[in-house]
Amino acid sequence: MPELTSGRRLDQPRGQNRFRLNIDPDTFGRLSERLARFLGTGKYLFWQTLIVIVWVVLNITAVSLQWDPYPFILLNLAFSTQAAYAAPLILLAQNRQDDRDRVSLDEDRNRAAQTKADTEYLARELAALRLAVGEVATRDYLRSELDRLREDLSIQPRKSRTPTGS
Repeated sequence: MPELTSGRRLDQPRGQNRFRLNIDPDTFGRLSERLARFLGTGKYLFWQTLIVIVWVVLNITAVSLQWDPYPFILLNLAFSTQAAYAAPLILLAQNRQDDRDRVSLDEDRNRAAQTKADTEYLARELAALRLAVGEVATRDYLRSELDRLREDLSIQPRKSRTPTGS
């Protein structure tokens, strides 16, 4: 039975010896968002329209420069390639925006729940204060009681302190 000279074990998976391209998803996502944002601007549409007009004019008028004759197959290929890359990049940018919106919605929901709990707590505290104030003697109540006492004292006859002799 021949022996393995490479020192590789058969019960272990092979290591990845191929060229591996490491792409940071956030960096790629930011790049795609920037590109998708640019594709939706008037500046991009202007330059694309200008390139198409120059392309068509040169291919129709300049006989020596006709690299893409009338049906403009190469131009159609360029547009197809652009669309094939633009659509997924725009979808990727939308997905990242959806993720940000979802996080923002969760934060808003948590903030609203906390605000509701704080409001309910303050409402309970306010109700407790109202009950406590209802049991406290107010200035008007004390004034009315003192007035009533004064009236009671003024109605009763005064007893003199000097003994009367009989």
